[in-house]
Amino acid sequence: MRTATVTAAAVTTLIGAGAAAVAAGRYAGDAALRPAPGQPLPGSPRLSVHSADAGRVELTRALPALLPGVYGLDAPGVHAVVGPVLGEAPHAPDTVVRRLERITHGELTPGLRVRLTPQLYRGNPRTALGLDHADVDVPGELGALPAWFLPGARRTWVITVHGLGATREHAMNLMPFLHAQRMPVLDLAYRNDLGAPPSPDGLCHLGESEWRDLDAAIRYAVRFGAERVVLHGWSTGAAMALHAASRSALRDRVAGLVLDSPVLDWHLTLRALAAARRTPGPLLPLAIRAAEGRAGLRGDRLPEAADPAGLRVPVLIFHGPGDTFAPWGLSRELAASRPGLVSLHPVADAPHGAMWNASPAAYEEALRRFLTPLM
Repeated sequence: MRTATVTAAAVTTLIGAGAAAVAAGRYAGDAALRPAPGQPLPGSPRLSVHSADAGRVELTRALPALLPGVYGLDAPGVHAVVGPVLGEAPHAPDTVVRRLERITHGELTPGLRVRLTPQLYRGNPRTALGLDHADVDVPGELGALPAWFLPGARRTWVITVHGLGATREHAMNLMPFLHAQRMPVLDLAYRNDLGAPPSPDGLCHLGESEWRDLDAAIRYAVRFGAERVVLHGWSTGAAMALHAASRSALRDRVAGLVLDSPVLDWHLTLRALAAARRTPGPLLPLAIRAAEGRAGLRGDRLPEAADPAGLRVPVLIFHGPGDTFAPWGLSRELAASRPGLVSLHPVADAPHGAMWNASPAAYEEALRRFLTPLM
């Protein structure tokens, strides 16, 4: 009887742990596997607006509010853009004052809770930037993929793909620069984005299946006149670029890769997302395995795409130690392994997906030097 009781208790414990792991996997994995387009990543702190007038906004003093560079401020029905910290401006000890560049829509009222975002623009290239573009549909395996096409005189196109917590509006940060280089830009919305077809299981696969939408964009570009393409991806979009460069039937048309905050290890990114959602530490390994199993992710596929020996085109990586969702040590290792082919542009004090925001001029100069021989 005693043995049976102990065995039953152990089985019950195991079943309970398994159920907890499944539940934790679903909850933690939803941040990566079911991301809401344009919604901030988990753990992004909210800041209170204390005042806003005369080109200045006063925010709660916190590390995000002190980040160098230019960022969007988001709240329901509100979007604004802030510039550098104004250290000499009068403020309370628990606040920080930043330059208020513009209010896109809504109003920054005292008490409003906002989040910083790397996306500076809302709308489309014409309404937000005054740049002519065409709304096009890229034929994908799941259906039509909406994209913005900005024409340019050169025969090398730049295809941009956003990552976690962003939309195709993210690429508008770079469109004025790319337009000045006279490079055509195809800015893609892919499966599970607003206006794009859903994946069969409704889940994000961190680039493992989404790369085929990028492959469709390459085919579209070549069909309409591109001789070569440069793939510019952020976060999981960078993972998509790596997959496409190694697996696309048109990979010989890929002239170069620009990887911003690249997700190079699913395990580490899923762990970071799960931890940001306050998954209990003992459940993290089980939660990650549950999330990977749920999405059908195989741990050997992304390293295969990012294998230094398999890279055939120049790669420019923007990354830095401030990224908590895609550790930059892997980017450093990748650059060190192929110094003649892979260049790393380190960016300090920038969160995931916000390397341009920390120092736009330095980012664009590094990008200009990289793109010039590929044009």
